Amino acid sequence: MGHPDFRANGRVFASLHGNDESGMVKLTPEQQAAFERNHPTVFGAAAGAWGRQGYTKVTLRPAKTPDVRSAMLLAYQGVVAMPKAKPRKKR
Repeated sequence: MGHPDFRANGRVFASLHGNDESGMVKLTPEQQAAFERNHPTVFGAAAGAWGRQGYTKVTLRPAKTPDVRSAMLLAYQGVVAMPKAKPRKKR
């Protein structure tokens, strides 16, 4: 995809976008709502169905390191608790 991502159990739990100004973390919808409520200039639901599933955009400029660290830790813990992803077939 051309941007760095962070994986556990074969699943992406966070990524940095190519513009170096934003990224994404995979939270539960409840966690996402809490981060949006507490830090509305930093965290927001991704567009469409992705956002409803917990994919959360992170705007890096106004973000504070402890807040991003907390979101990434929750995202990591969520992915580690899931079964390992099935390998994708190579095209």
